[in-house]
Amino acid sequence: MKVLVDTSVWSLALRRKNPRGKTTQKLTDLILSSLVVMIGPVRQELLSGISHEDTFFNLKSKLEHFDDFTITTRDYETAAQFHNTCRKHGVQGSHIDFLICAVAHNNDLVIFTTDYDFENYAQYVPIRIF
Repeated sequence: MKVLVDTSVWSLALRRKNPRGKTTQKLTDLILSSLVVMIGPVRQELLSGISHEDTFFNLKSKLEHFDDFTITTRDYETAAQFHNTCRKHGVQGSHIDFLICAVAHNNDLVIFTTDYDFENYAQYVPIRIF
């Protein structure tokens, strides 16, 4: 089972001074088992907003160990469909969140996140949460 790791999990593990806890350990285990999937939009979110150049390049260097999973036209279309479905039910989310859902759904991936919004999405779209 491959796991698409959301920005919230990476942030806990990579952008904190002392990353500890169950979430970080689970991510470490997934990395060591070569089960982690990275997409470009998550990489962009992680690298955005870092004001110190050294910190930016240090994080960029760590993330270079993970290739970007290919996102297709079908994924973007599914993301739009998921957005529309959730919105009909009063559930709001970011475009990147719905893209994560779509890539996971279309490629039989599980989503690893600490963002509770994904539990709301899962009520209306077919995603699996790690």
